Amino acid sequence: MQLGDIPECVSVLLKHAVVAQRYGPAIGHLAEAWRRLLPTGPSLATVFHAGDNERAPVCFFGFSVIVHDDFVREIKTPPQFWVGPELTRRVIQGQSPVLTDKQIRESNSGGGMNLLFWEACAMPEYEAHSELPRYMMAAMIEVHQGYLWKEIIGTQPESVERLNHTLNTGGFLWDPIAGCYTNSTGKDPHEVVRSPHILGLTRELERSRRSNWSGSWVGALFDYQAPRLGFSRSEQRLLSCALSGATDQQLAETLETAHATVKKSWVSIYNRVEDRLPALLRDPLRTETPAATRGKEKRRWLLAYLREHPEELRPVSRKLLRNTSSKMVRSHSVEKGR
Repeated sequence: MQLGDIPECVSVLLKHAVVAQRYGPAIGHLAEAWRRLLPTGPSLATVFHAGDNERAPVCFFGFSVIVHDDFVREIKTPPQFWVGPELTRRVIQGQSPVLTDKQIRESNSGGGMNLLFWEACAMPEYEAHSELPRYMMAAMIEVHQGYLWKEIIGTQPESVERLNHTLNTGGFLWDPIAGCYTNSTGKDPHEVVRSPHILGLTRELERSRRSNWSGSWVGALFDYQAPRLGFSRSEQRLLSCALSGATDQQLAETLETAHATVKKSWVSIYNRVEDRLPALLRDPLRTETPAATRGKEKRRWLLAYLREHPEELRPVSRKLLRNTSSKMVRSHSVEKGR
């Protein structure tokens, strides 16, 4: 999602009478709240256009944020409330429960974070499209995988159909009285969606489910391994753009930097990979690669690795990462000495 997409995304939400009604007067501040969050890093927003270019109308969008533990406890405590309007008010009032970029880097390198889906809406004329749920789920997995999540909280469904879809793909319904997630509170589903409610999943719940050989689709977001390469934030931005197949000149234009700076960044990236994962950039067939194509081959191998290891492109504290790696090495040495 780009800043220019926000007005159209808000207009999509306004066409959903039930969701828009939940916001009340706060709907007038939603665009500004998203504008404040989008450039800062703590939001994970995505947009689908009904066509092959960004000028095509938006057919679906999703906006999610990473929030403090205190806010998660608050939304679970009776009386519950509609999360979207409350988030809007707090961001506008300067009381945002969303983690800062620094807090995300530290939490993603330590105990983990809480993912909260703020809103996810489709244009009414596309809601009946048979492929839309699959696209939505695939986009959700792609955007949010590679992070160290400890709890994932979904949007508050406005219909029984969406409630059942969330439950069927791995979510649980929060029971505020029992203080735990459950498959059902025993309430009529229509009654559930008419009142504020929480749907979510924790790392522990998914781990328990997998121990019984019954993992979930959304549970794939808990698959995590620590990054091994430790790219800088600027290197991560370049590599994220490069995944689209952009040339160095296109990367320079997108990142608003010089072509020479991009080339220098690639040298730094390759040096880092050679130091941490030397086998990654070496020809597995041991064939002689012409110098003219050697750079292209290295880039192809690296980008293929990154598509399989999105954690390498997620915010991380390089200091904490180094400390963790050092502890693992010391632990391994102790184990070998026993």
